[in-house]
Amino acid sequence: MGVQLKKAALDIGLVTTNGPAMLAFYRDTLGLQYLREMPMPGGAGVMHQMMCGDSMLKLVVADSTPDVAPKGGIQGATGYRYLTITITNLTAVLAEVEAAGYKVIAKERELRPGVTIGIVADPDGNWVEFLSVA
Repeated sequence: MGVQLKKAALDIGLVTTNGPAMLAFYRDTLGLQYLREMPMPGGAGVMHQMMCGDSMLKLVVADSTPDVAPKGGIQGATGYRYLTITITNLTAVLAEVEAAGYKVIAKERELRPGVTIGIVADPDGNWVEFLSVA
């Protein structure tokens, strides 16, 4: 049968102990729409919810220090390694991210005709791919 979608998007939970820097990246630099802060059940920390189109980024700031996933982007380990945001202003976003002091992993480049990408790292080293489609 498969899932019957109510919302045409995926939401992602990103766990960190680096709350202020991660909020500065996703909310302030990337400009994701900040919705709310809410406590996590059982005193596990606090969740900051931000919208990216129809998708929600749930930034969970943990009270304790959980295990850290291996760094290294796509080939660093198995599991979720990066997220992709499709945008119309790739050149400007990459310049803004770099000017704000964040690491650009892959400068703007064309993958195939009409498809251009750039990849950056957030303060925790998670990769964010920006995709532009002509």
